[in-house]
Amino acid sequence: MDEVVKLQLIGLTVVGMGIVILLFVRAQFARVIGFVGIVLGLFSLVALSVPQMASLPPAEEKFDIATVKTPTDMAAIGQKIFFSKGQCALCHSIGPSESARCPDLKGIGAKLSRDFIFESLTQPQAYVYLDYRHEGLPKEYPARMPYINKNPIGLTKNEILSVIAFLQQMSGEPISVSPSELEVPGQAPPAPVKAGDSGPVAVAQAR
Repeated sequence: MDEVVKLQLIGLTVVGMGIVILLFVRAQFARVIGFVGIVLGLFSLVALSVPQMASLPPAEEKFDIATVKTPTDMAAIGQKIFFSKGQCALCHSIGPSESARCPDLKGIGAKLSRDFIFESLTQPQAYVYLDYRHEGLPKEYPARMPYINKNPIGLTKNEILSVIAFLQQMSGEPISVSPSELEVPGQAPPAPVKAGDSGPVAVAQAR
């Protein structure tokens, strides 16, 4: 039985008991209790008749590498992440806004290199932006940038690169991020071969 139905049955029971008390019990205190029970029961029934809506977190965007063929595909995914899992729009605006708690990101892809943007996302305290939108000395923005690659946001490297692609595209800049840089889940990126390395590649070359 559905939980709402159970609560409705309880409400009806309380109302019914209140009515029985008012009809057959003469004790003043008991009648007051019965009246209160009827009122509370009716209130609960009215509240339960309102359609219930579950409050759920935003759905995470699925990152399917097989569907990513071009940098534009990455930018499209990055835009979805920007407004959903990344939670970027909670603090940043795209265009001037006096109420923004963090720097405006309009044109940021043309102002900053991809490496600087990557550092700003993964090491946000390496460089602290100041707010010049007021008179007097500049001050820090009221909200601190979280580590975007750690909990509770926890973007993967693929997702961060896609957000960078979106920021560059939004700024009218060529996208410098390539789908070839995406990491396949469960597959470690190949380690570079160092001088003097006796690994399989070096041995094969020696032969």
